[in-house]
Amino acid sequence: MGFVFGLVTGVAIVSLVGWFLTTSSGLSFTAKPTAATPTVTETPTPNTPAPPLANIDVKEDDYIRGNANAPVTLIEYSDLECPYCKSFHPAMEQLLQEYDGQVRWVYRHFPLSFHANAQKEAEAAECIGKLGGSDKFWQFVDTIFERTTSNGYGFALDKLPSLAAEIGVSQSQFTSCLDSGEFAAKVQNDLAEGSAYGVGGTPSTFVNGRMVEGAVPYEQLKQIVDQVLSGA
Repeated sequence: MGFVFGLVTGVAIVSLVGWFLTTSSGLSFTAKPTAATPTVTETPTPNTPAPPLANIDVKEDDYIRGNANAPVTLIEYSDLECPYCKSFHPAMEQLLQEYDGQVRWVYRHFPLSFHANAQKEAEAAECIGKLGGSDKFWQFVDTIFERTTSNGYGFALDKLPSLAAEIGVSQSQFTSCLDSGEFAAKVQNDLAEGSAYGVGGTPSTFVNGRMVEGAVPYEQLKQIVDQVLSGA
């Protein structure tokens, strides 16, 4: 009887530790937890070679913030309803300010399947960009992250048209664009490309091809950028 009790207790402790590590990692994953053991990316050590750099091109239809010819490119795969993306967004904004002219920020969509509103919000961002240009696109992204409570339903979809009008885009044209699903394929293409590059959760950011997973603190992000600028 004591052996069975100890075995059950041990399983419960292992499950609890696994739950804690997942929820405190700063990364939203693309699938709900299952019984399978998750894949973990280990931090490189002197005996572990760093993962190869991803060769990701900036595309003509990408939205870029900062100096278009900057020596450092940060390509972020993000979900507008991801709480970790929301907490990471100010770090990216701060980086852009402090490294003015040295970095450019590319935003790509990676809507997680269990965030019900994320796909449509990503399409909405594209509609805003089409109708109002790059500055309006980024204003929309900033505003969503400011106002959403995240976790899938943080910003109601029926409020998107009024937000478009607030930003300065024709509400009727925005609604027509969003209802048509014009950018659904583009959003899904971003998702597929991110997956092909090894993205498994959000936020995931490539700094000149070097993958940074999760909502890392600003100082850690800054250190990575400094290493890239120094050629390390």
